[in-house]
Amino acid sequence: MDTYRIVLADDHYLIREGLRSILEKKADLQVAGEAPDGLELLFLLDKLKPHLAILDISMPNLQGIETARQIKMKYPGMKILILTMHAEREYLYQAISAGVEGYLLKEDAPKELLLAIEKIRQGKGFLSPILKANLEEKHRLLPEFIKFLLDS
Repeated sequence: MDTYRIVLADDHYLIREGLRSILEKKADLQVAGEAPDGLELLFLLDKLKPHLAILDISMPNLQGIETARQIKMKYPGMKILILTMHAEREYLYQAISAGVEGYLLKEDAPKELLLAIEKIRQGKGFLSPILKANLEEKHRLLPEFIKFLLDS
């Protein structure tokens, strides 16, 4: 399988380093670059040409959801995984409306990060198991745009 290029945006250096360490253990994944905020990440994208951006929501200068919107406008084929501590449905809905392919809670990340990346790489959506369990009981009440994540 070809190398899958990933960029990271999180304002915490230790989070970025931890992600890099996990991702680079897989031969087919490459961390092409990283940024402490969405604004800096946007400047890197032309040069790095990644397949996937992993974004935190809470960052200085340009928050993750707005970064996702801007990425999707300029690079509609780029995939986006939100990696966040925010479990509130409001953030999830905003992220999905911005066009992200996945939403992973940081507390699920140790077990689910590589699976989330693989599903997104295969053209599927990914939703953090904690959120998925909470939302499945209300599945029939959810808008269509979130059902694809539950059915992945």
